[in-house]
Amino acid sequence: MNDKIKIDIVSDVVCPWCIVGYKRLEAAINELGLQDRVEIEWQPFELNPDMPVEGENLRDHVLRKYGAEREDSDKARANISALGAEYDFEFDYFENMKMVNTRDAHMLLDFAHEHGLQHQLKQRLFAAFFTEHKDVSDRNILLEEAQKVGLDSVVTKSALNDADRYRRVVEQEMFWQQQGISGVPTVIFNRSSAMTGAYPQENYIAVLKELAGLSD
Repeated sequence: MNDKIKIDIVSDVVCPWCIVGYKRLEAAINELGLQDRVEIEWQPFELNPDMPVEGENLRDHVLRKYGAEREDSDKARANISALGAEYDFEFDYFENMKMVNTRDAHMLLDFAHEHGLQHQLKQRLFAAFFTEHKDVSDRNILLEEAQKVGLDSVVTKSALNDADRYRRVVEQEMFWQQQGISGVPTVIFNRSSAMTGAYPQENYIAVLKELAGLSD
């Protein structure tokens, strides 16, 4: 049997295509029965590193950044919601939804990785932002979500104030950017090949089959 397949997923918790892409990858892993042969690590990427603490109305944000008017925005929301529903993930967009700063969220994910709870926390944060109308830049919200996956709130609060951790997350983001990654999700297999974008499930199946040495 081949060694485990290491999968790094460079993503942001406020990126809708990141959760869609992951759900498709997860479905591919499950379809092939590779759950015990895959090791996933989430890597930080900030879509909006300069986003102020108060955030920005999501409609205003997509208009400013992408030039998307309300009609385009509505179509995009409906499309991504339908894609999420195919994999039992609920996107619940609302009128006053904000795009927020995610630096603290990535610091928290770095801390969770040390305790073997990064994957669980990442799923929690996706749901908190896209499904439960929560501000994942709010440290009180982050502490609540951390507790839900089993992290101690006192130690977690200290981790969010750790200057060394802050620098490490920034360095990690810079590392992946220096590898040429400018869009998310980017899924890297065994640190040797990468797929950027939310590919269809069958594409992930094809790659995983090859890496796992599975025949058709």
